[in-house]
Amino acid sequence: MEVEKMDENEWKYHGEGNQSLVVSHCQRCVVLRFLKSPPNQNKTSEEILHHLQNIVDFGKHVMKQFFGENYVHHGEIIQLPLDFVRQLCLKIQPERPESRCDKDMDTLSGYAMCLPNLTRLQTYRFVEHRPILCIEIKPKCGFIPFSSHVSQEIKHKVCRYCMHQHLKVANGKWKRPSKYCPLDLFSGNKQRMHFALKSLLQEAQNNLKIFKNGELIYGCKDDQECVSDWNELARHLKPFFFPSNGLVSGPHCTRTIVKELIHVITMTLLSSTDACRAGDMKTVPVSQGRSYCEASAFNKELVRNGKHKLESSGLPKDCLLYKTLQAQMLDMLDIEGLYPLYTRVEQYLEEFPEERSTLQIDGPYNEAFYEKLLDLSTEDDGTIAFALTKVQQYRIAMTAKDCSIMISLSPCLQDECSEQRPVVLASKSRFTFSVSVLDLDLKPYESIPHHYKLDGKIVNYYLKNVQAKDDPVMSSLFKENEDCTLVLHKV
Repeated sequence: MEVEKMDENEWKYHGEGNQSLVVSHCQRCVVLRFLKSPPNQNKTSEEILHHLQNIVDFGKHVMKQFFGENYVHHGEIIQLPLDFVRQLCLKIQPERPESRCDKDMDTLSGYAMCLPNLTRLQTYRFVEHRPILCIEIKPKCGFIPFSSHVSQEIKHKVCRYCMHQHLKVANGKWKRPSKYCPLDLFSGNKQRMHFALKSLLQEAQNNLKIFKNGELIYGCKDDQECVSDWNELARHLKPFFFPSNGLVSGPHCTRTIVKELIHVITMTLLSSTDACRAGDMKTVPVSQGRSYCEASAFNKELVRNGKHKLESSGLPKDCLLYKTLQAQMLDMLDIEGLYPLYTRVEQYLEEFPEERSTLQIDGPYNEAFYEKLLDLSTEDDGTIAFALTKVQQYRIAMTAKDCSIMISLSPCLQDECSEQRPVVLASKSRFTFSVSVLDLDLKPYESIPHHYKLDGKIVNYYLKNVQAKDDPVMSSLFKENEDCTLVLHKV
């Protein structure tokens, strides 16, 4: 692909994160990813190239080991004419959300990452002319902390996502808490998975988006700007699920189509499209943890109906959800157990700053880096090596907790399907599909103190404002603490 020969008007704004901005081509199934930086803090071309190379190497040598060859698309670095980049920047600037404009797109180095556009990913030639439906899910953390370092018992009962929802609503990020609980999605139980996906569709926030032919038709463009009309979604989806059916409109039609969508998503999430074994990572033991969250709306409904046990069918070991969960569970110590080890590394670096490169904190992310991640021991021997291994494993876990899963679906006629092509069936249609994972940039080492402080805020807010209201004794204790002053008398 010769990008420099393409007109900048053939590219459009696709989205962005904290560190990068993405544009996609209107016709070809590719995207370009540019780094961003705050105004007047532009990095040199060499620094940009090094940063991008680290991202590519991390995906290629580390995350592919966890997820498998077919699920990870690490892309390649290309260099573009500077005039093309500047014109492209001017074109897309009006489309960027105001909340993202505090950082500028890199227009000085000419370097960018070229990646497949997973909202339009075409796995097989015969579907190139067919419409493409893509569902992006950000599943978040799928397990309850099992570490003995956890200081608040509530963290052994309620998952991080469900607790964080209340703080986000209080801070005005979302209007209402979602009923989605990651543990339901990761349970492998189809009933729980269906409930989780329906909850995501009801309150998508930034955890679910749906694209048709690369265009966003459902989900949040930026924070509170959300599209959540189920009837409109059903209108888009009907040709996919009922191509020749008389079911046209009405609430029954909408519910039926949404139910079909949820079924297809569930089946693709439980499928395996990668026969490759994912690296040499041993299974992280989870026998200490529970398989459900007490705050889950599904769990609460069971309790109301007099049932107290949630069935957890377990995930197939070759599916992407299972591999995602295994990577997440490299967070074996919880941030409370990890933070003292981070402090140990920091103190070591203060004394020996020249060792930072030897410890590979900023890369290179190669095979040697991956090999050091294979030690799953949790018994601290007091060494810097142990502390560093746990810190790096935690960074991998946090990356997996924030990744996105992309499910691309294209209608498939019965005589076109074969054993070589993964197919998922709906009531009146069938789809060939591909499943991928993205947003796999390694979480920064420097963000660990922020994670530690945020964890405390989330838990304290939940204890004081949610659990206390559910527990009259706790509520009165908090009220007493707020209303009284402790006076110490000398005796």
